[in-house]
Amino acid sequence: MAEKGVKVVGMWASPFVARVEMALRLKGVAYEYISEDLANKSETLLSYNPVTKKVPVLVHDGKPMAESAVIVEYIDEVWKDGYPIMPADPYERAQARFWARYADEKCNAAIYPVFTTAIGEGQAKLVHEAQQCLKTLQKALEGKKFFGGDGVRYLDIIVGWYARWLPITEELSGTSIITD
Repeated sequence: MAEKGVKVVGMWASPFVARVEMALRLKGVAYEYISEDLANKSETLLSYNPVTKKVPVLVHDGKPMAESAVIVEYIDEVWKDGYPIMPADPYERAQARFWARYADEKCNAAIYPVFTTAIGEGQAKLVHEAQQCLKTLQKALEGKKFFGGDGVRYLDIIVGWYARWLPITEELSGTSIITD
């Protein structure tokens, strides 16, 4: 049974929905999952997120919110007990937010076109751009097991989907984004 009206509207393959589910699970929050067909968006999704009409949407006590990074921060603020997601130190929180925004705005934007562009010179350029973004992001990980230090934290949740989806993207596009 879901905890006092906690619902997630999502789609199984969305890495952004996975972020929200990971945060809820780390916090030990039970929730109801509402599966969405993105090719045929439901009235539920459109009523909960009329602005972007995207998943995920977290509904807590009847109040919907969108955008996975915002939702992950909300989860950490509302369920303060248990596993900490955001760093306690204000500077470290700011750094985590900076790198999360970098990953969302730069790396994701560089990775997605690799999958959707035909093989050739244009795709090679896109692969190079994606590699450069990931190399820059890797600097935030230097000397640490996780971006969050000794455990999974905010930035690990934000970029954690890369480990699953980059190999799939590489296989489907015939490229190699992750270099040795």
